[in-house]
Amino acid sequence: MNECKEVQGPQPLEARTGFENRLAAWLVHFYTASGVLAAFFGTLAVVDYRYRDAFLWMAFATFVDATDGVFARLAQVKRVLPGFDGARLDDIVDYLTFVFLPVLLLQHSGALPAGWGLAVASIVLLSSAYGFASTDAKTDDDFFTGFPSYWNIVALYLHAAALPPIANAGILLVLSAFVFVRIGYVYPSRTPTLRRVTILFGSLWGASVIALIVALPDVPRALLLGSLAFPIYYTVLSWILHARRPRDVVRT
Repeated sequence: MNECKEVQGPQPLEARTGFENRLAAWLVHFYTASGVLAAFFGTLAVVDYRYRDAFLWMAFATFVDATDGVFARLAQVKRVLPGFDGARLDDIVDYLTFVFLPVLLLQHSGALPAGWGLAVASIVLLSSAYGFASTDAKTDDDFFTGFPSYWNIVALYLHAAALPPIANAGILLVLSAFVFVRIGYVYPSRTPTLRRVTILFGSLWGASVIALIVALPDVPRALLLGSLAFPIYYTVLSWILHARRPRDVVRT
């Protein structure tokens, strides 16, 4: 008589061996660290004037950043590998891919004013260094504090819109100043209010961003303007939720 064998899914953490747990945790950290390679290959693309490829590497890094937290929680990396700081690794990768690479692209592509464009680029780099190092950069109530250094997104829109360098510089300086304005911005995957709507809307927006990158350098105006719907939604939602936060959690 044939025996029916039950098909088992992934074992819970408690049912795995210590080796399996450590392997899973290290694989998650390797996945996060792959963003460093994206920064490296993106930099090579910028130097070779392959700006579309550089933005595709930024998109890859953004996807990794948006998904590695889920894997980290499943693998319980903090408990399994207490001697390795995944959050610090994540910050290093994010600074390279969200700040350094897009600023390099803007400077290299001539999107910043001749002569004093380096000063603007330096202000962006330094203000974001402050933002990353601030102890309240990520709050207990799931907000980013100050403009959350989405320079990869800013660079893409400035590059696609082909605005005058003086306009680009003005936008970058204003956003750099907002790094120091302690407004809370939505953490898309964690802020509970409208989280499902935000994630769904953000996923659709992500698809439009890929389409925008692929269309470079001749991006249809309708696609460019239509894709701005999510950044506008994100900003408005952040400001509304910030205004509703208890005063004792808002640093002034």
